Amino acid sequence: MFTFATLSAFVVIVLGLFVMPGPAVLLIATRTAQSGRKAGIMTGLGIATGDLIHTLCAAAGLSAILMTSALAFNVVKYAGVAYLVYLGIRAILEKPSDPQMPKVSPVTNMNAYRQAIVVEVLNPKTALFFLAFLPQFVQPAQGSTILQFLILGIIFVMMSVIYTTLFAMSIGLVGRFVKRIAWINRWSGKIVGAVYISIGLKVAMQSR
Repeated sequence: MFTFATLSAFVVIVLGLFVMPGPAVLLIATRTAQSGRKAGIMTGLGIATGDLIHTLCAAAGLSAILMTSALAFNVVKYAGVAYLVYLGIRAILEKPSDPQMPKVSPVTNMNAYRQAIVVEVLNPKTALFFLAFLPQFVQPAQGSTILQFLILGIIFVMMSVIYTTLFAMSIGLVGRFVKRIAWINRWSGKIVGAVYISIGLKVAMQSR
């Protein structure tokens, strides 16, 4: 169904996206600091659950488009490429700013989980990202597209769960971590931007 090169590229790119500090990382750090490691882990699980919901919606919608027209699917796919390249250029050109820790109150573990799901599901940028990102690794000629979407989404979610759990468990002094983020943040935009653009170039090269 997937070639080794395709899966390897997907895993490497996802890992690259995870290690850059973003809103989800800051939320997990804040939850861990205020409500403990379990709350931080549950927040990560909630974010992963929200990503799974986005995956299911993207799989259903984009597979329906493919069944209607292969041309329509390619239009959506290359629109996704354009969006990812746009995100990449904007991230590279954007001036780095100090990351702001979200203001949240201490909550129970289950509330942390539920709130993280809501935050992730209602984030339109996340929905657009999944609609743009996943199709770049789907190859209709290699079998069921909806199955390919689901496999990629599950891999993404499993990697997210492992990463956020390890992250929450490894936070000893969140304040020290936040200070390090200030240094990492100077380069994170350029690195993430390069990742987004590389996805677009990957598809452009495949089409030749």
